[in-house]
Amino acid sequence: MSSGPPVIRLAVPNDVPEIRRLIDASVRGLSASHYSAAQIDSALRHVFGVDTQLIADETYFVADAGGEIAAAGGWSRRATLYGGDQLKAGADPLLDPSRDAARIRAFFVHPSWTRRGLASLLFGVCLDAAQRSGFSRLELAATLPGEPLYAALGFTVVERYVARMPDGEELPLARMTRRIG
Repeated sequence: MSSGPPVIRLAVPNDVPEIRRLIDASVRGLSASHYSAAQIDSALRHVFGVDTQLIADETYFVADAGGEIAAAGGWSRRATLYGGDQLKAGADPLLDPSRDAARIRAFFVHPSWTRRGLASLLFGVCLDAAQRSGFSRLELAATLPGEPLYAALGFTVVERYVARMPDGEELPLARMTRRIG
């Protein structure tokens, strides 16, 4: 990957193929010490992927390092808590900021760009946007490798559960929340 300083920008539809490659590299490179190869393969097939609704809603961002996407992440005013297009089975209704928590969604960092603050930068952009949209709380589903990052960003675990995939594999996750402000 390029060594230029990354620029945070909105993701656009033309980024989808590169975001897919980022997701694959991130999940395979950063999850191996937390999940089995079978869990990773299954999650990439059934759960992790691009949610094009986030791009259409202009709530998904990339860290662009000289034309290469080093990281991606977003937030959502919609009900879906996690997963790419392949996980969706119907409408994704809008949330009510007066009673619902905005979602933090689909954060992925390329293994060669970890520990450089990109996820924190992306989170800051998402936090500001969710707050400007009237939300006072955030919610997310954290993978095991993502949980320490989110804890450092002020999230607390409210539920641990297992996502069961169509092929029988199970993916442990943690639902986490935090207040804005």
